[in-house]
Amino acid sequence: MMLLRIACAAIAVLLALPVQALEPIEPPVLAAQVAAGKLPPVVDRLPKVPAIAQTDEPGLSTGQHGGTMRMLFSAPRELRMLVVYGYARLVGHTVGFELKADILERFEVEDGRIFTFHLRLGHRWSDGAPFTAEDFRFAWEDIQLNKDLSPTGPSIEFLVEGEPPKFEVLSPTAVRYTWPKPNPNFLAAIAGPRPLDTFKPAHFLKPYHKKYAEAADLDRRVREVRLRNWTALFTRVSNTYNNDNPALPTLQPWMLITKPPSERFVSQRNPYFHRIDVQGRQLPYLDEVVVQIADSKLIPAKVGGGESDLQARNLRFDNYTFLKSAEKRNEFAVRLWRTARGADLAIYPNLNANDAGWRQLNRDVRWRRALSLGVNRREINQVNFYGLAREGANTVLPDSEFYERRLQTAWASFDLKQANALLDEIGLVKRDPRGIRLMPNGRPLDLIIETAGESTEQVDALQLVHDSWLKLGIKLFIKPSQREVFRNRIFAGDTVMSIWFGMENGLVNPDSSPHELAPVDQQLLHWPKWGQHVETKGKSGEPVDMAEAKELMELYYAWRQAIQRADRQRIWKRMLEIHADNVFTIGIVSGVPQPIVVHKRLKNVPAEAIYSWDPGAHFGLYRPDQFYFDGPPPRQTAQQTQ
Repeated sequence: MMLLRIACAAIAVLLALPVQALEPIEPPVLAAQVAAGKLPPVVDRLPKVPAIAQTDEPGLSTGQHGGTMRMLFSAPRELRMLVVYGYARLVGHTVGFELKADILERFEVEDGRIFTFHLRLGHRWSDGAPFTAEDFRFAWEDIQLNKDLSPTGPSIEFLVEGEPPKFEVLSPTAVRYTWPKPNPNFLAAIAGPRPLDTFKPAHFLKPYHKKYAEAADLDRRVREVRLRNWTALFTRVSNTYNNDNPALPTLQPWMLITKPPSERFVSQRNPYFHRIDVQGRQLPYLDEVVVQIADSKLIPAKVGGGESDLQARNLRFDNYTFLKSAEKRNEFAVRLWRTARGADLAIYPNLNANDAGWRQLNRDVRWRRALSLGVNRREINQVNFYGLAREGANTVLPDSEFYERRLQTAWASFDLKQANALLDEIGLVKRDPRGIRLMPNGRPLDLIIETAGESTEQVDALQLVHDSWLKLGIKLFIKPSQREVFRNRIFAGDTVMSIWFGMENGLVNPDSSPHELAPVDQQLLHWPKWGQHVETKGKSGEPVDMAEAKELMELYYAWRQAIQRADRQRIWKRMLEIHADNVFTIGIVSGVPQPIVVHKRLKNVPAEAIYSWDPGAHFGLYRPDQFYFDGPPPRQTAQQTQ
């Protein structure tokens, strides 16, 4: 049996000396606590072999401790973005999108199906408790396999053809997951912006778990917070991704100390964070991250007024001119990063729409092709993006090895004559007095496209689409709503068509998961009920009942089982071909630059980079724990732990 040993960490980490030999440097803000005996010295807080931050990439340098970085979010729920940006993962992506060990000291993968994880000896949670294999066992046996907490079974990333892995604790610092067949999604899920829950702080959560807590104590806890049962309480206190429980221990670089509700949230450095720089300084460099909550519509103006030190969220390309002009009055610079989406704007016909008439139309490939041919992408690009975007379908980008221009241009030219011919071919030849075509059931093609109401770019683009589709005999209406309402309406089938981003990852390679091309995820807005059916193992949603979608699902599962890279390449190419020909989503433009506002003295933030959710975790790919202020910080730590 061939053993495939994946490079699990940078060479410097693998050859690292014990931390004691590096003379680790104490963050000054913690010195008083160490002197008072409230914290162990840094040498005792770090793992025996810490992760060593690399500074050999262009533009990176060793930094200095201190200071507070300010950010603006539009709602308290966005505090989860600090888990995204912090990007401490068992295994994480490098800037070259390779997988490297991070929280783990190393890992091994055999035949794509046996994963052995080795923890760092002496690694601790933010409260000082040891981080061990027990945290993995607890997360697997007592959460993923617990029928009360996980009624539909383990997360889908843990399943291969519906089967969970064999889990083993090999030692206090080693665990193993074994499947009969390959699980190519496992490491990518762990490295994602919202990482797969493979471990939890067992020492903290056991008092909230029915298996471990005294019944009377647990009942009292449930009553105190006025929840219906212990599972509701456990779910609330254990959600590491939500980042809304200051008491919950973390492994991220900063830990929340402000208890919601609040309009201002402070996150302070994790004194047990596992990374150091090459000179021995414990990371992160920055003492605090302070988040101010503001109305999303006001955030660009507040950023322009100098109220944020690092900002991309809630900024759009149409803010660029204003922000650039504000540089002269404030200590920040505006950068433009490339985006990695297959489309920054894409229209999603809902193939699972409840309305029978619209469902029938949305499933007709001629209808989808006609709509795509009726979009004047050149006009949208010139009017809204100054010609800087890339026009075309929702597909992979030129930097991907799978890119072919014909995929990007398939059914994406502006051709009203061909579009009208396709609509006539469907039988949509009758019109009402306004000139709007009539559906087979006699209703006019008054088409509502729903938006999340967050982006003027979407509305501006749809207004131009309205004008060109009107020439096809289709009357477009735009309906904005709040994001949760928007998504829930789509999931329920109440939405006929929507606009959102296209493929999250347009920079794919054969090892990238093609799940965005298959009906296996409820979050895919063109076939949410099919995705829900897969995710819930048939307990809800609808089974796939369309030949092309079935083929995509079969190809996706074939990719999961493929060991040879050539087989994965072949599968990817076929899936992209099917999408290009069937126009399941109508891409408009891609490559819209993302404005990034950076304080002029905040260092190690790349001048040019890719702004990507997955892979990338937005800023996370560039390790914000290494960001620092050059010279005296513009503001000292706002609130120090005593």
